[in-house]
Amino acid sequence: MKKPTPKKPAAIQYAIVPKDLGGHLFDVTVTVAAPSPEGQVFALPAWIPGSYMIREFSRNIIQIRAESNGKPVALTKLDKHSWQAAPVAGALSVQYEVYAWDLSVRAAHLDQTHGFFNGTSVYLRVLGQEQTPHEVDIQRPLDAAAKTWRVATSLPELGAKRYGFGTYVASDYDELIDHPVEMGDFALATFKAHGIAHDIVVSGRVPNLDMARLQADLKAICETQIAFFEPRSRRAPMDRYVFLTLAVGDGYGGLEHRASTALICTRADLPSTVAPKVADIGEGYLKFLGLCSHEYFHTWNVKRIKPAAFAPYDLQNETYTPLLWLFEGFTSYYDDLMLVRSGIIGEAAYLKLLGKAVSGVLRGSGRTKQSVADSSFDAWGKYYRQDENAPNAIVSYYGKGSLIALAFDLTIRAKTEGKKSLDDVMLALWQRYGRDFYPSVGRGVTDAEVEALFDEISGLKLKPLFDKYVRGTADLPLARLYGPFGVKLEDVRKNAKPAFDVGIGRDGGDCKLTQVHEGGAAHRAGLSAGDILVAVEGLRVAGSPANLDALLSRYKVGDTVGVHAFRRDELMTFSVQLQGDRVPDVKLTLVDERKKVAGLARPSAPR
Repeated sequence: MKKPTPKKPAAIQYAIVPKDLGGHLFDVTVTVAAPSPEGQVFALPAWIPGSYMIREFSRNIIQIRAESNGKPVALTKLDKHSWQAAPVAGALSVQYEVYAWDLSVRAAHLDQTHGFFNGTSVYLRVLGQEQTPHEVDIQRPLDAAAKTWRVATSLPELGAKRYGFGTYVASDYDELIDHPVEMGDFALATFKAHGIAHDIVVSGRVPNLDMARLQADLKAICETQIAFFEPRSRRAPMDRYVFLTLAVGDGYGGLEHRASTALICTRADLPSTVAPKVADIGEGYLKFLGLCSHEYFHTWNVKRIKPAAFAPYDLQNETYTPLLWLFEGFTSYYDDLMLVRSGIIGEAAYLKLLGKAVSGVLRGSGRTKQSVADSSFDAWGKYYRQDENAPNAIVSYYGKGSLIALAFDLTIRAKTEGKKSLDDVMLALWQRYGRDFYPSVGRGVTDAEVEALFDEISGLKLKPLFDKYVRGTADLPLARLYGPFGVKLEDVRKNAKPAFDVGIGRDGGDCKLTQVHEGGAAHRAGLSAGDILVAVEGLRVAGSPANLDALLSRYKVGDTVGVHAFRRDELMTFSVQLQGDRVPDVKLTLVDERKKVAGLARPSAPR
């Protein structure tokens, strides 16, 4: 339902103006009706929930000043993201400029084509008054080029009309920052999923966008997920939902919020009305729908079912949890599963996606050194700060976490003869920890409670799986687990292809090693990430992987080739003994049609 209009102005009021489109500046004012008598403290968050890295958004504040009753008020900077105003009698206003030139889903971006911001990038937090109502007046740019702009956000309207500039309201600061805002000349469509309005907003130039197909596909995904968590009532946990999508030449990313998601995609991945109609969904569009499915599933899993450490968020400091494998990994498992359950793809396409996921996890040796629990805890310093050695040092709690979800699902289904599944565990998590999280901030779930819930709901003793695969680094026995379900899992790679076992990128017209995988041919020869390949046996290496592959195709596995490479400005010579391609190529095949992937495309039993 729509929030009632407050009888009096909120204690905390913001005004945000796209002040300088060419200079990428938002002008923001926050007014506090009753500032602290000791001197009000303000702070800008250091990170944004869902992206576990200290980003220091305050570095983008260009200038800041305060006033009360028309007179200047002294501001003292306390640390890199906090200020304290001198004590005043009456209302206090702080005005500041925010530089917005981060083309991502995490921060703020403004130019002549559109404006976008997350609240964590622009709204100073009024310490001690976070629980009071907050209002924001989103004002129209003065630039004549923006006279046709509209506003898209899931933030409840106060004085504003839907898609219009004006005032919006939030019950507290946490809600205020959980509704990103897009403004510009965007494409817009609306559909209903189990009675709830869902908006699709697409910014950026996308010729002949097939919005009707996008509506139909997203409706199927959203209705499937709503019914998954609320099989009886079909009740969504929000009153309205918005997909905020920015289409660019080359990009990919998403960030979840309680009633919306911010997405970036490659415009070629969106469906076209002039594209030929084919039975199989295109790889790019499938990737985009998978992203939408992932972020939408987060509406339940992490936005409402939360780790205990996130209830509430500490927005100024790192907040550690060993549970991201559950909140990101399990979401990564269900995002593709929801595509097949909703009828977007068939089971063969689903098994192909699973094969790619398994191959990706097996590619890096870091999986043998770091558990997904440790990867979750270390996200702030390792996963979100990856360098060229990442495949050799860390494991993805997204990738391996999704395979752990699969392993739990197969195990529970097999040992209960299909009476229980991972679906039942997720439903119990929702009912106990997520359903009633808002409007009051409920409590999150601890790692001990998660493990106990798995045992309780499944009726099994699953501690060995947690010890080996969550807290341990063992590879998951998926081939064995799939055995009872009519699915064959095998590595079908051909080892006859000679390789260096490296990652390659372009550096101008040169071929640059971006990663050198542990134990591979390049590693044994002494090559390093950052080296520029010059020649193989006297023949120039151009800047594409295909060129290197073509040169190496003239040799066989076991041959030794001479390689010249620049490290910094020094020319070096290496002898590389070629090895067979070590990149896994896992294929899953349904060998017993009667079992149809063991019903993984469907819930285990009526609930």
